[in-house]
Amino acid sequence: MAKIIRSQRAKTPSVRSAPKKKPAKTAKPLPKRAAKKTAKPKPWTAAEVYEAFSRFRKANPEPKGELEHLNPYTLLVAVVLSAQATDAGVNKATRALFAVADTPEKILALGEEKVRDYIKTVGLYRNKAKNVIALSEKLIAEFGGEVPRTRAEIESLPGAGRKTANVVLNMAFGEHTMAVDTHVFRVGNRTGLAPGKTPLEVELGLEKVIPPEFMLHAHHWLILHGRYTCLARSPRCEVCLINDLCGWPEKTV
Repeated sequence: MAKIIRSQRAKTPSVRSAPKKKPAKTAKPLPKRAAKKTAKPKPWTAAEVYEAFSRFRKANPEPKGELEHLNPYTLLVAVVLSAQATDAGVNKATRALFAVADTPEKILALGEEKVRDYIKTVGLYRNKAKNVIALSEKLIAEFGGEVPRTRAEIESLPGAGRKTANVVLNMAFGEHTMAVDTHVFRVGNRTGLAPGKTPLEVELGLEKVIPPEFMLHAHHWLILHGRYTCLARSPRCEVCLINDLCGWPEKTV
């Protein structure tokens, strides 16, 4: 008798369900640190301002600008060249230049290429050489070869801005202007003498608080103070003439 063979059903392997993952914990946001507030310098009284500039005058009665020049025209050229450059670097270049060309006519006779050769040690010398030629042409065409005596006219010259105009008006023509460079801007803000977010704000602030009798030399005193005493990185508070008047909270004396 034949054996009946029963077909066996293949066993389906059991599929294990993957273990459920626990929801990841949401990281708690770190607490925000409060922004560090920089203490503002205390405002100056009129008596303190007068005392500060009296000390500057006593220490240096006739301060001089450090840009070398021979006349109003060479002063104008030197200031235009000094943008983003040091006075010492400009002087090194202009000594030889001004020895051969100290008027607009002589500069034009020299030509842009030769002017460029004289000032090539100064930053941005190519563009500055173009400006020197262009401003010389405009001086001859519109001002009879003379440096004009108003801020608007000086600012109309190629390469000349408000600071340039203020320097020329003050040094060449004795006007009571306040040229704000990086040093004056720092001193005005750090000491609290004339805080401002822009050079113009500092300029107007200084003109408002400085007594008229000091204004002729005020910008030179402040430039020299910022350049040699109230330094950007390590101010020399220990030798500062006005350290007892200065309102800077971080002064070191």
